[in-house]
Amino acid sequence: MAMATISYRGARRAKSLAYFSLEDNKFKLQSPQISNVSFAASAFPAVLLLVLVGYGLMARPLFFGEPAIPLEVVFTFAAAGAIAQLLWLGFSWDLIQQSIIARLSRALPAIFILFAIGLLVGAWMVSGTIPMLVDWGVRLIDPDWIYALAFVVPAIFSTLTGTSWGSAGTIGVVIMGVGASLGADIAIVAGAVIGGAYFGDKLSPLSDTTNMAAIAAEAPLFDHIRAMLWTTVPSACIALLAYTLIGLLMPLEGGASDPEGIRAFLAGLESQFNYHPVLLLPPAVVLFGSLRRYPTLPVLLASILTATALGILLQSFALVDVLRSLTTGFSLSMGSGIAVPDAVRVLVERGGLYSMREAIFVALLVYLFIGAIDLLNTMPRVVGRIFAFAKGRAATVLAALGAAAATNAMTSNQSATAFIVGDAFGRRFDALGIPRPILSRSIEDTGTMIEPLIPWHATALFMVATLGVPVADYWHWQLLSLTNFIIAPLLAITGIGCFYGKGIKSTSASSPDATDESSPTRLEPHP
Repeated sequence: MAMATISYRGARRAKSLAYFSLEDNKFKLQSPQISNVSFAASAFPAVLLLVLVGYGLMARPLFFGEPAIPLEVVFTFAAAGAIAQLLWLGFSWDLIQQSIIARLSRALPAIFILFAIGLLVGAWMVSGTIPMLVDWGVRLIDPDWIYALAFVVPAIFSTLTGTSWGSAGTIGVVIMGVGASLGADIAIVAGAVIGGAYFGDKLSPLSDTTNMAAIAAEAPLFDHIRAMLWTTVPSACIALLAYTLIGLLMPLEGGASDPEGIRAFLAGLESQFNYHPVLLLPPAVVLFGSLRRYPTLPVLLASILTATALGILLQSFALVDVLRSLTTGFSLSMGSGIAVPDAVRVLVERGGLYSMREAIFVALLVYLFIGAIDLLNTMPRVVGRIFAFAKGRAATVLAALGAAAATNAMTSNQSATAFIVGDAFGRRFDALGIPRPILSRSIEDTGTMIEPLIPWHATALFMVATLGVPVADYWHWQLLSLTNFIIAPLLAITGIGCFYGKGIKSTSASSPDATDESSPTRLEPHP
């Protein structure tokens, strides 16, 4: 195994060695771990981030009437503080840089998917795929059911494909267009789309987060899925009922009550694009590739190429305009020049590689910060210390729920969250007779489900960039997650669906308080 050994100055703290494994592409610390770095020093970066988020994103807009500090600035300052602390503790810059590079390298697949979704939306738009599907949706969907369908359709798609991002970035964009054209509240539509997308992401055996939680908690995959049914299905039923009632009790503004407006919208859309059933090929490529479990990025690229070819062959746009839509997004200036309603312009002028730049910039800065604090083993130590109080069964499950939410909010990475929480609580669950599938379920009940509600999380950044609705507008309409946050603790307290003393136990040690802050932490194989 090729590796480069790098030492850091140990005059102030522990004198251990570190190495960066070129084969595993992971930063590792040789034994002994950084045992001489105090807990307070290890926790400092997390506290600094909490202070910056609390002041910059919450206190300023809520209490001082000032604009929020941009996320880019928050995480730049947090990363700068963490790096300065590491240098003061005696870590060499080479070591810090290697840790950051290791974290960023594991994040690259997610970054590439962000790029690909921007290209995908631009390609689907210029090909006419999205406009045609929106046209069909407006003609076929009863406006009273728009919110319920905005939840159900992505739920079906994500269950079949196992991807929340893919569901929101494809069928979710179409539903947003249908909702806007009908005059629906786009914040409610966005909340329903995201909830539906996360239903499948949480339950599908094809989902990476579902598999990762099961692996991290050492639980059989289908035992894990069966355990999640106890929290996810009731939450989904409540959310669906709520969306149905909202659609029936809240009349839509404008679109549905304005037949002339709808006709003008559809006529304007048809004036720019030529419709043909072959335009279903790009989404069919995504669905087929997902069901066959092909790698995500090649599947998206195949769909992009298919849509681009259709845009060149079927539409009347110049070749340079078709290609430009992949980078800067589609523009009506590329079309026929016929005047169209503003609603058409809002729908079609989107997509392109550059549309994802804000999400990508913030994601890179988040991983810069996380890569730095990896050296201090910050999150495993903080989780182990804060939740060490949990002794009984209910308290332990509640602690795991809280730890998963806090860890994912801090790391912006569900895979890292799964392994950190799985390591911290596995032996406690075994000793108390709590089945491992309940641990894996807890990791997802709050860890996975909190992602679209955290403004700086990569998932939230993706949803905002893709659906065009800020987190502040849609979070209280993401009813699946909010309901799940209530049901999961209730089951832990009552013991319903927890099967205490009846589950599968791993062969690991069984001390309920065994949280060794100095033990190596298993890192995720991919972001």
